[in-house]
Amino acid sequence: MEKEIIIIGAGLTGLTTGFWLTRAGKNIQIIEQQNRIGGQIQTFQENGFTYESGPNTGVVSYPEVAELFEALSPDCTLETAREESKRRLIWKGDRFHALPSGLYSAIITPLFSLYDKFRILGEPFRSKGNNPNESVGALTVRRLGKSFLNYAVDPFLSGVYAGDPMRLVTRYALPKLYNLEQEYGSFIRGSIAKAKLPKTERDRLATKKVFSAQGGLSQLTHAMAKAIGDTHITLSASNVTVQPLNGKWSVSFSTPSGEQTLIAQKVITTTGAYTLPQLFPFIHKEKMDQLNNLYYAPIIQASVGFHDTKGLQFEAFGGLVPSREKKNVLGILFPSACFSGRTPKGGALFSFFIGGVKHTEFTTWPEEKLKALILEEIHTMLKFPKDVTPDMIRIFRHTHAIPQYEQNSGVRFDTITEIEKAYPGLIIAGNIKGGIGMADRIKQATTIANNII
Repeated sequence: MEKEIIIIGAGLTGLTTGFWLTRAGKNIQIIEQQNRIGGQIQTFQENGFTYESGPNTGVVSYPEVAELFEALSPDCTLETAREESKRRLIWKGDRFHALPSGLYSAIITPLFSLYDKFRILGEPFRSKGNNPNESVGALTVRRLGKSFLNYAVDPFLSGVYAGDPMRLVTRYALPKLYNLEQEYGSFIRGSIAKAKLPKTERDRLATKKVFSAQGGLSQLTHAMAKAIGDTHITLSASNVTVQPLNGKWSVSFSTPSGEQTLIAQKVITTTGAYTLPQLFPFIHKEKMDQLNNLYYAPIIQASVGFHDTKGLQFEAFGGLVPSREKKNVLGILFPSACFSGRTPKGGALFSFFIGGVKHTEFTTWPEEKLKALILEEIHTMLKFPKDVTPDMIRIFRHTHAIPQYEQNSGVRFDTITEIEKAYPGLIIAGNIKGGIGMADRIKQATTIANNII
């Protein structure tokens, strides 16, 4: 059987690419190893709780996010976080403190040293860096100070990357921040200049608001799958291999129905770097090693629900934990503070994140030991009384959770470009490049689809 385009992977990148190509009348087939769509995205409903096993939120960083939801209406509706959830909390000592949101709170916050509070006034006048591989941690100390690294950037990167700020390279992991310094010489000057730039109506769609979908993120992936059509999505496909074939592409795989081979003009891969050696047996080992050089931080996510909060209030996006505080969790998000309908009335829903680059050992702990850890932090960090226990704890393990954009990323990006040039019709996408957030995935997929269309 022949198709115009075959997409490997039915996660957010693959489905978004497939949705836009289908909408343009292209004959596509999506091939997925798992027995369901969505990749890391999966929403559950249980006893009045609506919770995620993977990503909880994204940010409307690009117009493509809003445009995708608009195209999927009424089958899927964009939901942005409540205003009160704008508060971000950082753990220090024995409690959470709000990140400063204005001049007064910046002056009185206990998170940053007095020296660094004064030192930040000189940030616009410091020389810009000249090391293209400077880590996020080194950049932060140079421009803002050590306390800003310890109590702002380190916990932020724990929440986003579950990574080490001294290993993540700024121009790969946080390219917008890197470009602010390189183009304007300063974060502060750059932010002011960017705010003054004229914006088109399309630019204004990128509201920078935190988002989900009404009813959970699976509503987004299911709406795209519905638009694509069941016959154009193959699930439970194992031993997938891609081979060039006389100017086209041969894709072979096994399903419960037997061995299958499809021919296509183009193949788009959206799966993790660790899948590529099997997918591309025709690529020489030396090049594959450069392509497959991406480390993924392992993560435990636990969804914890309470029918009754005993009067405790959780009006914030969530709380992050600096490495130097030596806690057993990376952070706790408050999804029910962000979005409606996630809990029974009077209840609360929390997402605990455990493990990451610095604590991979936690991801091998048995479930009962993880539950004991979570219960301890429920009482210590969330301040629930000792005699109060949650009505629900659900634990999800992600071995390959979050890619780490470290110094070797440049080699990988160059190798992708080289391979795509050598093999026309092959497109290597997914979180192997182009950012790790949901908005990044949607933007990358939309660009790929538009280029083909």
